[in-house]
Amino acid sequence: MTIPFRERNPVPIGAAGLLAIGLVLFLAFNIQTIPFLGGGDHYSAAFSEAGGLIEGDDVRIAGVKVGKVEKVDLAGDHVVVGFKVTEPVAFGTRTGASVRMKTLLGAKYLALEPGGGGQLKEDSEIPLDRTVSSYDIVNAFTDLATTSERIDTDQLAKSLTTLATEFKDSPPDVKAALDGLSRLSNTIASRDDELRRLLASANSVSGTVAQRNKAVESIIKNADLLMVELNARRDAIHTLFTNTSAMAQQITGLVRDNRTELKPALDQLTKVLAVLQKHEKDLGDTIQAMGPFTRLFANVLGNGRWFDTYIANLTTPVSAGGN
Repeated sequence: MTIPFRERNPVPIGAAGLLAIGLVLFLAFNIQTIPFLGGGDHYSAAFSEAGGLIEGDDVRIAGVKVGKVEKVDLAGDHVVVGFKVTEPVAFGTRTGASVRMKTLLGAKYLALEPGGGGQLKEDSEIPLDRTVSSYDIVNAFTDLATTSERIDTDQLAKSLTTLATEFKDSPPDVKAALDGLSRLSNTIASRDDELRRLLASANSVSGTVAQRNKAVESIIKNADLLMVELNARRDAIHTLFTNTSAMAQQITGLVRDNRTELKPALDQLTKVLAVLQKHEKDLGDTIQAMGPFTRLFANVLGNGRWFDTYIANLTTPVSAGGN
């Protein structure tokens, strides 16, 4: 016999319902990560170095996000970057890839450069000869400073001067170019110390920025949060300004409408102030003279709701013997 639904035990039914809801929510939030449910095609690309690329970075074509990096693995003397393309885009069999800078703080992304005919097969690997690794700006400054220190500027100046001398009988255009080149070399040689200090300072600044990467990123994120909050409060600030303007207009209208009634009152108030100002000294003397009286009056009433005082020698004192 089938048990009616209302007579069944609600506990297992509720548990099954909660389990089903939890499973649906899990699938909704993680459908892209489930191999047999998540859409997208998987590819890989070989790079001579990772260049700061990490798992979760964007995959873009012409600046538009089409997927994300899934893994970065070391394969001998190079790395293999696995990525997934989730958008319906077409790129040929000669497609290239490069690691590019996303932000000044060092974030990177994988850029695909479609090329060739046909369609690149799923799970294909883009070889090393069609990939370009990113070059770190900190390393660039370091290499520039190191290379410049190895240049013998005096010898370079002599060489360029000799070259200019040898070409002194050349046509005017060539001679002018070589003279300018000679002056340039002499200028570089005379500013050698300044250039070295400049490059060393640039190297130091780039190193400091790299070390404070997290702090600078945090400052930018906090500034972004501040702008978001100000934008969210924009309507409230606009309403405040609007209401303040309306209140000012109402006050202005009130004063304008009651100017006839207010003028006599203000005139009388001006006269009263003039009288008070004229008798300012008399008022001061009166207040000063009332000081002793106020003090004695406070003593009389200071013990309660009655007058507390006495009059000396009001009656004749009576002696102990009755005389």
